Amino acid sequence: MQQHFENDPLIIGSRTFQSRLLVGTGKYKDLTETDLAIQASHAEIVTVAIRRVNIGQHPDQPNLLSVLPAEKYTILPNTAGCFDADSAIRTCMLARELLDGHNLVKLEVLGDEKTLYPNITHTLKAAEILVNDGFDVMVYTSDDPIVAQELESMGCVAIMPLGSLIGSGLGILNPHTLSIIKENAKVPILVDAGVGTASDAAIAMELGCDGVLMNTAIAQAKHPILMASAMKKAVEAGREAYLAGRMPRKRIASASSPETGYFFK
Repeated sequence: MQQHFENDPLIIGSRTFQSRLLVGTGKYKDLTETDLAIQASHAEIVTVAIRRVNIGQHPDQPNLLSVLPAEKYTILPNTAGCFDADSAIRTCMLARELLDGHNLVKLEVLGDEKTLYPNITHTLKAAEILVNDGFDVMVYTSDDPIVAQELESMGCVAIMPLGSLIGSGLGILNPHTLSIIKENAKVPILVDAGVGTASDAAIAMELGCDGVLMNTAIAQAKHPILMASAMKKAVEAGREAYLAGRMPRKRIASASSPETGYFFK
């Protein structure tokens, strides 16, 4: 089983990764903490909000890529802060220009500022245009199995249903719907949003999800670097447990020792 686990890569489009933990770069106190936490997470894919973080569009400001070099990490530009398809598409175009033709992006089109729930109508519109323009689209969406199938049929390389609201830390609220999405998918399913602690990440992986993306759960922990390490282990443990196959649930007790050699009065 250990050998199986070590040869269990995450494949997204034409890219292959060993880590199934994806992390964001927002909400840390400074770039040093960002760097140390991401190192502790052992993440290979690091998502960056193009509308909020400088990766070269502001030459006079600190550049995030100075601590997250592209030769070490796969930078995943995202469209956080976009509330319509057109702005999300423009943001992806800018990211491709800034990153010398890099075409892997995370699409998220939000519905409102209070819940940050995805606007599915605009998400579908943007996804179709971006895929047709040559982007490899990883897409944040609701935990609706029908929407997930539609996005996959358009050509998105990964579907990223929410576990609960962005930044809420409420964990996996609808495990059954995530299981349905995973059962019907032929592309990776990654839980995106809502993870609060290590057990949430483990649950997502035990359900069979292919990975977990998180930011706030690490960055807003009392000790972000330690939490990043915990999340790495949780994702790995959850994946191993899924591959191992849990025992059946039973309504009666079942002794773990052989049922012989009892002493009776």
